[in-house]
Amino acid sequence: MSKILIKSGTLITASETFTADILIEGEKINMIGESISDDDAAMIDAKGKLIIPGGIDPHTHFDLPMFNTVTSDDHYTGHKAAAFGGTTTALDFVPYELSGFRKSVDLWHDRADSKACIDFSFHMNVTHFDHGVAKKLPQLIDMGITSLKVFTAYNERLRLQDGEIYQVLRIAKEHGFLTMVHAENGDIIEVLVNEALSAGNNSPIWHALTRPAWGAVESTLRACSWAAQTGAPVYIVHMNTAGEVDQLQYMRERGVPVMGETCPAYLFFTEDHLRRPDGAKWICSPPMRSVKDNQRLWDGLSQGIIQTLATDHCSFFFEGTKPILYENKQIAIPGKELGANDFTKIPNGLPGVGDRLPIMWTYGVRAGRLTPNQFVALTCTNPAKIFGLYPIKGTLAPGSDADIVIWDPEKKIKYGVAKAHHRTDYNLFENWELVGYPEKVFLRGNLIVDGDQWLGKPGMGKFIHRSPHALVI
Repeated sequence: MSKILIKSGTLITASETFTADILIEGEKINMIGESISDDDAAMIDAKGKLIIPGGIDPHTHFDLPMFNTVTSDDHYTGHKAAAFGGTTTALDFVPYELSGFRKSVDLWHDRADSKACIDFSFHMNVTHFDHGVAKKLPQLIDMGITSLKVFTAYNERLRLQDGEIYQVLRIAKEHGFLTMVHAENGDIIEVLVNEALSAGNNSPIWHALTRPAWGAVESTLRACSWAAQTGAPVYIVHMNTAGEVDQLQYMRERGVPVMGETCPAYLFFTEDHLRRPDGAKWICSPPMRSVKDNQRLWDGLSQGIIQTLATDHCSFFFEGTKPILYENKQIAIPGKELGANDFTKIPNGLPGVGDRLPIMWTYGVRAGRLTPNQFVALTCTNPAKIFGLYPIKGTLAPGSDADIVIWDPEKKIKYGVAKAHHRTDYNLFENWELVGYPEKVFLRGNLIVDGDQWLGKPGMGKFIHRSPHALVI
């Protein structure tokens, strides 16, 4: 069994910062302490470097069909980009097929298993509800899936009615599922979209103007009220507006089992970016909001109101008619140009899985908005606890998987599409100056990123079978 000894690094966990050595044996952390020696171990000198757990992104979409195309990143390219950004575990969503849960999950394993190059697990979209669905939901636990996603938007496609979501939550409470809620008001969106199109308003900004922030706020309140009534934990995905933070704070202060996530895009960009000539690059659902919303979301992170920082990675080409070179091959996939004359046809989603840790280190930690320990908690430890991965994932401790990032806190780079490794033709953070970047990334003791060198391989990522009744933090 191979051994690696990482010497003299500064370890950062969600609660501590200290200097120590780490002995990796096989896929696990064997020992953490001072002055460890082992003549059989390959030694890495990490003096002056930081050591953090591999990041966990709890919200990603790979190889997802949408609007007559498919996301540009699959479970290989997306995982590769994640790894270069210091993320070693990603959770993806399984679309529901009317043929049932087993068939839906099998189809997603067919897409993912042979391509995965970091560890992964699945959430289950529940986009149809009847007696048969209610009866079969508990079967997901045997498949290792213990988190469900429901929608209050996307009428006639993904949305469940309020009473149906309430029934899902009662089942979730009984069996130990966590229910994730996409909170927007689908009825109001439908009215506003029809009005916009009838008036000839087709440009990208109308994507934001037809999805008002108050719809997200009141939908979040409704979701939290269902948690209060059923006792089932609820997790609000991609929080994007100040009012959602207010609702989450109110409910948590009253003991309601609710948690929330936000994403980097909602911290740095606003709906004004959709007014640009290349505004389609910023189209995602829910949309960006305002500078005041950005600030309240930062407050939510720094004050512990919001529990996780995910990406909702869902990448598309900006101009899918023009090939890019990826791993020495030309590739072009139809993308956001599909909606050049109609904002409703622009594929919704952004690249981001590789950006999260580097961007948040420079503009969160170094900017004084987050402590290093909060950074680790939000991007790694809290997702591990909430989604039933802890302590195998999400921490630096003996017995945990050796998912380890050696971080160079002084490395300066100019970031952008060439550095990010996503399989797409743009990056939201083009030309941003970063200080601090992953130097080496280990997945279960295997070195998969060494500087600019990619050592990972398709199929080396393992599916993580999770157990129900995870922590509510």
